[in-house]
Amino acid sequence: MDHLLKELLEAQGISGYEAEVSNIMHRELKKSCDEVTIDNFGNVIARKGKGPKKIMLAAHMDEIGFCIKHINNEGFLSFIKIGGIDYSILPGQRVVVKNKKHSLTGIIGMRPPHLQKDEERKLPVKYDDMYIDIGCKNKQEAEAKVSIADPVIFEPNCGQFNEDLYYGKAVDNRVGCFAMLKIMQKIRSKAQIYAVATVQEEVGLKGARTSSFKVNPDFAIALDTTIAGDSPLIKEKESTLKLGNGVAITTIEASGRGFIVNAKVKDMFVDTAQKYKIPFQLDVLEGGMTDAAVIYMNREGILTGVLSIPARYVHSPTGVFSMKDLNSAVELAVKTIERMI
Repeated sequence: MDHLLKELLEAQGISGYEAEVSNIMHRELKKSCDEVTIDNFGNVIARKGKGPKKIMLAAHMDEIGFCIKHINNEGFLSFIKIGGIDYSILPGQRVVVKNKKHSLTGIIGMRPPHLQKDEERKLPVKYDDMYIDIGCKNKQEAEAKVSIADPVIFEPNCGQFNEDLYYGKAVDNRVGCFAMLKIMQKIRSKAQIYAVATVQEEVGLKGARTSSFKVNPDFAIALDTTIAGDSPLIKEKESTLKLGNGVAITTIEASGRGFIVNAKVKDMFVDTAQKYKIPFQLDVLEGGMTDAAVIYMNREGILTGVLSIPARYVHSPTGVFSMKDLNSAVELAVKTIERMI
């Protein structure tokens, strides 16, 4: 497995606490770009090349996770969730509480099913009925190791199923970050190409709003993940995307409440993919948004497209994706930008 991809997947970076990831992105972008800065909001903004046109790539660094809210007298931790998480997957999950001094493994606990009444078992799981156990005997011992507002991530993991399929924590959206780094290595263009690793996408697309205002590009591409439909319990009418069948060209997000692609941008992606025989799939999202939803509405409007890497089990402790799709996203982005200039 590529060492950089592994480093990105395992890094800690819930929304608002992306410093570990931004350090990686800053380090790597310096290798291929002329200038790299970190703005007041925490976005990493890199520029490569010169020319009258400005093109922006955006990939968000943050992942879903949790934040410590309270430590009780017995040393157990209450938490809030950061980003969209299905509560039902949480009981028994291993997590890591991160701060400047410690990196502590914890387990999410709740009332055992053996002690639940019949009516309790029928109720939906609530995160405020859960807690994190870090093995401390009392509040004093816990407070020596963790503090209120410490970020919490799912236990880092990553690996390969086979030559093409990979899995890992924070697939959404470290695979997009990895793809952006590869694009910046490959791109040769008579334009200013900006690579922006954005913050706080999972909690409101915030970093993309501020960074796109600053860069003010002529064209933007958001790189993200999307829902693969090739697993049990997902109906074909919900998603026809399959791992290994190519990059997803997103046309509509959140039933139109999010990004809606300009027909010219969609046609340009499709024509480029067909011209260079790059595998692609078309994606229509009923739920979920990407950074593009705020980029394309910024200032007087910015021509924007979304290239997504299909993934299984997004917003869970472990996602699954295909390197074929990641590579096709890189190739389509590079070829599209080169044709535009």
